[in-house]
Amino acid sequence: METRLFIIGLAMGAFAWLSRQWSRSGAVDTPLKAGLWHGFFCALSAFSTVWIVMMSWDSRSRFIAVAAQAVSTTELYPSLAAGAIFGVIGFWKGYGRGRELSGRRYFLNEDLEWADTVFSAVLLAAVLMYFVVQAFKIPSGSMRDTLREGDHLFVNKFIYGLRVPLAGRRVLSLRPVRRKDIVVFRFPVDDLHALHCGSIQYGKDFIKRVIGLPGDTIQVSNGRLFVNGQEQIDEPYALYADGRAREAEAVNAKLMTPQQYQQRWQEHSLDTALEISPPYSGPRDYFGPVTVPSHSYFVMGDNRDRSCDSRYWGPVEERFLKGRAWFLYWPPSRMKAVE
Repeated sequence: METRLFIIGLAMGAFAWLSRQWSRSGAVDTPLKAGLWHGFFCALSAFSTVWIVMMSWDSRSRFIAVAAQAVSTTELYPSLAAGAIFGVIGFWKGYGRGRELSGRRYFLNEDLEWADTVFSAVLLAAVLMYFVVQAFKIPSGSMRDTLREGDHLFVNKFIYGLRVPLAGRRVLSLRPVRRKDIVVFRFPVDDLHALHCGSIQYGKDFIKRVIGLPGDTIQVSNGRLFVNGQEQIDEPYALYADGRAREAEAVNAKLMTPQQYQQRWQEHSLDTALEISPPYSGPRDYFGPVTVPSHSYFVMGDNRDRSCDSRYWGPVEERFLKGRAWFLYWPPSRMKAVE
């Protein structure tokens, strides 16, 4: 969302700058030019509006937060259609009133004012969402009962440091990632078509709890979690929906050497190698041991028996991390700091 707002803000800023230059020079001096320029503004405005609305609708209908790197056809086609329709309407109005100098000046000044307003507001919102805080909606039950489906919360995006755009690193960190932090991250794959946990996860935002830090050894045996060889007993947030009903260890997992298992897991292909599909058998109750690589984290959902997490698709590299869950603000009856 923040990247798209940033793009829209830059586009409106460029439009405002050009409008200001052409207003001074009188370059828009014919009805055709007035119609084309006003039509372009209407098309850009309609495209941007529908793009944001459709992205929000698409996200909610699939119960995910769509990352800025993925543009679905359900967003793109309606946005282009709206841009084309309103562009034609804008051209017709601009052309009709562009026969007179006062009409051409009216559209230039009016469009310039709106473009300046949108540029300032949208760019500020994008900067705040990218570097400071962002709203997030819980998409599934994997974090029950700590967080429930439909909960709305704020994500602190500066506590682990400010993200350097396109660089994949952070600066000015307030504190490092700690075990038991609840974090929001973009699903850690770069392959747009990779299947994990039964579907394509590329571009989705996930929320999980940090279990393992770089260098930690993680293992799950008979549903019990071990970190660096120590069973994790003090986990009041952990929910085991199936109680004592545990699954058998996957046979194909035993056919791998420890080195092959580690490599598959680290390359985000363990679930593929184990031929895992819903309801996510295998690593749920018997996983590892693996060592968390440097600049990476092992994450799990609090609802351990209903969570698609690092047991299946591997570590979360630091570059995918977005921030720490901070404050649950909706519904009001559950308003609280997230821990």
